[in-house]
Amino acid sequence: MRDEGMSGSHWAASARQKRFAVLNVAFLIVLGVLAWPLVRAHLRAMAVLKLAGGQPMPGLVAKLVMEPVATSEVQIPSESGVIRARLYRPVRHPNAPGLVVLHGVHYLGMNEPRLMAFASAMASCGLQVLTPELPGIRDYHIDASSVRVIGESAKWFAQQTGGPVGVMGLSFSGGLALVAASDPGFKPDFKFVLAVGAQDAMEHVAQFYLTGAEARPDGSIERLRAHEYGALVLEYEHLEDFLPAEDVEAIRPVLREHLYEDKAAEKTAEVRLNERQTAEALALMDTSSMATLARLAADERRHVQEMDGLSPHGRLKGLTTPVFLLHGEADNIIPSAETLWMASELDRTTLKAVLVSPVLSHLDLDGAKPTALDQWRLVHFFALVIDAAERK
Repeated sequence: MRDEGMSGSHWAASARQKRFAVLNVAFLIVLGVLAWPLVRAHLRAMAVLKLAGGQPMPGLVAKLVMEPVATSEVQIPSESGVIRARLYRPVRHPNAPGLVVLHGVHYLGMNEPRLMAFASAMASCGLQVLTPELPGIRDYHIDASSVRVIGESAKWFAQQTGGPVGVMGLSFSGGLALVAASDPGFKPDFKFVLAVGAQDAMEHVAQFYLTGAEARPDGSIERLRAHEYGALVLEYEHLEDFLPAEDVEAIRPVLREHLYEDKAAEKTAEVRLNERQTAEALALMDTSSMATLARLAADERRHVQEMDGLSPHGRLKGLTTPVFLLHGEADNIIPSAETLWMASELDRTTLKAVLVSPVLSHLDLDGAKPTALDQWRLVHFFALVIDAAERK
């Protein structure tokens, strides 16, 4: 009888253990189901960053989160005229949520290879991606026309996808995207804004080109040697302010090809200049000389009101559109202090994530010796963005 009692007790304990094991397995399955969207978002973020950086993709990750992409050219009707754009669509999810990706100041516009690689990577991870051409930005002009193109593109894409779309702006386009999102006419079409290496105040950026320094919100000073590119863009945009009227059209091609980094075309354009024009062109391209810096300072004063109209600064406190901010730690074209100022101005419920990362320079994934933790923070940041893009 004693042996039988012990056997029954053992059986009951074994049954409890089995029930407990089953409950554990069920709990882990439920937890896995609930956590999978976030896990998948991180895997997709990892895939996007590797593809955008031209790095090999682990086969298992590719199988889990990636799919083929179809691209097509589209023409968007707008009050500003027809907007050229390219649409990247995941083949197995043609009705996926939408993301607008805006190119930076570059003559290739929507055909810039890094932009195309990034847009294709985002689409392969389950988003419809629209890359509109910004004619002003493409021609190195940062002006209000691009704000309208950004807003009209978001509005059109929101109509096509059936709801607000995320908008990601690179460099100066990121700041202009925030300006567009603050416009009541465009605001309903913005699901969120991701500004990468963007400006808060154009006037501050122009000052940085003159001094190589900018104050952060905490009172510390960011000091970097400003890249000549920024000052050259300001000169090119208002070339008539720097040259006699009769020399503007002769020198414009020289400065344009210099910005395009096309040495052969620059030399060809230089041959057409007379002696005085050659000296003027060389002076413009010497952005560190005291004379050029003085002229840049005078030009900044002349265009302060225009710069205010192209700056998120002063518009962010009332912004309710969710915002993500990303900046390269050593960015010497638009200093990272600009992102810190935007973060300080945004309401805590509006600012969803901010990261100043050593993984990035300006827009390239070529920061100096980032740690594994730095790389993980960037993956996590993009996972949050992808999660936000996929939410209804």
